[in-house]
Amino acid sequence: MVADGATGSNLQKMGLKPGQPPEDLVIDSPDQISQLSDSFVEAGSDIILTCTFGGTRMRMKDSKYQDRAPEVNARAAGVARKAASAREGVLVAGSMGPVGALIKPYGPLDADEVKATFGEQAKALAEGGVDLLLIETMFSFEETTAAFDGARSTTDLPIVVSFSYDRGTRTMMGVKPRDVIKKYSEMGAALVGANCGTTLENMEAVVKEYNTTVPDFPLWVKPNAGVPRMDIQTEQGIYDMSPQDMAAYSRKYVELGARVVGGCCGNTAEHIAAIVEAVKSQPQGN
Repeated sequence: MVADGATGSNLQKMGLKPGQPPEDLVIDSPDQISQLSDSFVEAGSDIILTCTFGGTRMRMKDSKYQDRAPEVNARAAGVARKAASAREGVLVAGSMGPVGALIKPYGPLDADEVKATFGEQAKALAEGGVDLLLIETMFSFEETTAAFDGARSTTDLPIVVSFSYDRGTRTMMGVKPRDVIKKYSEMGAALVGANCGTTLENMEAVVKEYNTTVPDFPLWVKPNAGVPRMDIQTEQGIYDMSPQDMAAYSRKYVELGARVVGGCCGNTAEHIAAIVEAVKSQPQGN
C-alpha cells in the first residue's frame, strides 16, 4: 500500500505561515486541508493521514483551539474521511506526533499525563472515523510507550508505530531500530516503521535492521525527500529528492519488507504518484 506525502511542507507552500499550527486550519480553513488530501488520493494513495500531528492537548498549547482539542481531532478525521471516500478502499490514519517535551527523568512531563493526552487524542480520532492510528516521528521509548498505552486504553483500532532516526540509524535519544521493532511488535503494533529522518540511504539501512531483527514483520516506511536546506527568502525548506528518486528507493524498501511506503517532509502529490507507479506497476522481488 502507498501512504500519502507531506502535510506541513505542502501546507506551507499553500500559505501556512511559519509558527502557525497546521491543526488550526481544521477549524479555520478545512477546504485547504481537503485540497491537499484530495491531491494525494488522486495521486494513488491508499492511506491518507489526518492533519493532527500536533493534535494532543499538550502540543496545542500555541493553538487558539487548545481547549477544543478533541473537536479538532474529530473534525480532522472527518475531513480526511471525506477525501478518502473519493476512491474505494482508501484508509484514513489518525496522525499522533510527539507532545513537544520529554518525560521524566529527561524532562518535565509525567508519563501518566502524556498517556492521558494521547488517550484523549486517540479517542477523538476514533470517534471521527479513522481506520487506524499512527504514532509517528517518535524518538524515545518513554513517550512512544505512553502514546501506545494511551491509545490502547481508549480504542482497539490498529496502531502503527513509526520512529524518526535523525542521527543516521539512531534517534536523537540513541534508540536503535532493532530495539524498536522488538519492543513494539511484541506490544501488538500492526506495523512498525520509520518516517522523516535524514537520507534515503540511511532509511534503507534502518529498514534492513528492522527486517533482519524481526523477519517478515510488516513495515511502514515514509522518509523525507532528502535533507532540507533552508530558503531564507521564503523561510521554507527545499528538498532535493525528485519523484524518481523516491520511487526508486520505495521499491528497495518494499523488497526489504515494507508493506506501506510513502513520503514525509518535502513529498508532493507528484512524488506519491511516482511511488505508486514504481511499487504497483512492476512485479515485486526483481
